[in-house]
Amino acid sequence: MPKEKAPRNRTIDTPVSDGKSLLARCIEIAAPVKSLDAVLSKTVHGDMLAVCPLLPKESVDLIVADPPYNLTKAFHGGVFSKKTAADYESYTRAWLDAVRPLLKKNGSIYVCCDWETSLIVGRVLGDMFTVRNRITWQREKGRGARRNWKNGMEDIWFATAGDDYTFNIDKVKQRRQVIAPYRADGKPKDWNEDAGGRFRDTCPSNFWDDITVPFWSMAENTAHPTQKPEKLIAKLILASSDPGGVVFDPFLGAGTTSVVAKKLGRRYLGIEQDAQYCVWAEQRLALADTDKTIQGYTDGVFWERNTLLAQRKK
Repeated sequence: MPKEKAPRNRTIDTPVSDGKSLLARCIEIAAPVKSLDAVLSKTVHGDMLAVCPLLPKESVDLIVADPPYNLTKAFHGGVFSKKTAADYESYTRAWLDAVRPLLKKNGSIYVCCDWETSLIVGRVLGDMFTVRNRITWQREKGRGARRNWKNGMEDIWFATAGDDYTFNIDKVKQRRQVIAPYRADGKPKDWNEDAGGRFRDTCPSNFWDDITVPFWSMAENTAHPTQKPEKLIAKLILASSDPGGVVFDPFLGAGTTSVVAKKLGRRYLGIEQDAQYCVWAEQRLALADTDKTIQGYTDGVFWERNTLLAQRKK
């Protein structure tokens, strides 16, 4: 018998048996799609390597991909087994070959990875796209290691199809508290003050230390073992797409990319091969009809981790 949740536990873990109506909202693609409009704002239940060749070329503005890392990991009964470096490089090249034709000439791609697979991902991306940067974000938590440093960081590679690409720097500024405010003629210089405190809106760097990994009392949390935070994906979508643009995730998992795209006024398409994760993705997409909030993102600004004064007023 399933263990009863604590009252504050908001983890989404609806089984397929109870989520058949949610799974029915997903689609399968078995024949070439002439226009992406026919399948937009949908979750595709299938294998991305089989589905991607059926989608229209140069039809998406942004790809956000979180492929399996080169670790032995269980995903709802299925297991991704650690490969040799050469085999993982071949796997990476195969799925990137599948998604590359879908990206518009002015499109961008972000690929999530850990420190070890990062060495491979960056190299293969460089063969296919123009690599612009490598983002490193702090996971905030992680298991300790007896004979190594605890792994508390992950990477995201940023690349573009060409030199003409979208990057909305003003949409991804971070609000930081000012510890030692400087004044000129008695007035704040390069900072602001309101009931939430003293702050400065700064341009983001490629190191992000403001991300909270979803946990059991957060509305976005699911039982997926490698779920990415909505705040993390929101930065990518806001920076590298415009309202109404098409955001595509070939490894959708529990739906974070599609959910965030919907909340931010983008069109979306995601592919996920596991029926259980499709159910959770559709459940979250339904909740996003009435709840557009993204933890840590308020009034068009990304707040530092655990900076809650202004957000508590909302």
